[in-house]
Amino acid sequence: MMHPEPIMDIAHLGHLELLTPKPEESLRFFVDVLGMTESGRKGDSVYLRGWDDYERYSVQLTAAKTSGLGHMAFRARSPQALQRRVAALAGSGYEIGWLEGELGHGPAYRCHDPDGHIVELYYETEWYDPPAELKPSLKNQAQRYPARGVNVRRLDHINCLAADIKANRIFFDEYLGFRLTEQIVLDDGTEAAMWMTCTNKSYDFAYSRESHGIKGRFHHLTFALDCREDILRAADIFLEAGVHIETGPHKHAIQQTFFLYVYEPGGNRVEMANAGARLVLAPDWKPIVWTEAERKKGQAWGLKTIESFHTHGTPTLEEMKATGAL
Repeated sequence: MMHPEPIMDIAHLGHLELLTPKPEESLRFFVDVLGMTESGRKGDSVYLRGWDDYERYSVQLTAAKTSGLGHMAFRARSPQALQRRVAALAGSGYEIGWLEGELGHGPAYRCHDPDGHIVELYYETEWYDPPAELKPSLKNQAQRYPARGVNVRRLDHINCLAADIKANRIFFDEYLGFRLTEQIVLDDGTEAAMWMTCTNKSYDFAYSRESHGIKGRFHHLTFALDCREDILRAADIFLEAGVHIETGPHKHAIQQTFFLYVYEPGGNRVEMANAGARLVLAPDWKPIVWTEAERKKGQAWGLKTIESFHTHGTPTLEEMKATGAL
């Protein structure tokens, strides 16, 4: 039996645009508490980076009426790869179109997934060139270690909420070439969550089923830290900074990520995770399927999944009602 040739046109998650109704408070959180570096401003947005993100920024923090995800952006492997994905999307009904003039990268093609999340694809990009005071001692590092707050290293992955997980899985598989590595399937056959990759990381993003059936909401963004000890230290830093810790530190059963979840001032959930998570090197990896009974056991060491993990997303239901979206 001939298997279809894998689509390897997407290189990695490049950045995301995070919306916040409290822009100044959110900015202070990302810079002072997480230890990110400001690398530009344009319009209502401030651009931020982890100390080892190679591109100019990984987070575009945008002032808005609500919290949530503005867009997610993936870098293509080549200009030709970008054109192939644009051609594949033609006539799909998911197209939005080309966008130029964004800070830090060249022309970008936007589409949306079945749930309405905006997905941006680009290739031309600006590599970060640190000013003298931020130049690292070792030339194979993007910038000097900030030694400030949590010291997040890089953007690792994002997690979106979706009303229909299966439809989104098929979209990312067929149009963008992502591979499914793990998933949750309920007893009635409904797909409740998915973890997908375009790299050798075990996942570049995850989608979880939205418990209210609402489309387009966001669950969390995740930064990579070097080790578990950094995440334990982060918990102390958040405690001292008065940041709400939602759950963790603990270890996920799915993907085995060591985790810590907090809320930033704008209401978005932010995760700290260990950078040394699992790699998927097998080209014929068979997705791991988790059942309802297995998930009821909780996380890896028995911690029960907190209720807010299933109910809190952004924009919040209160924000959606206030803006007439609900």
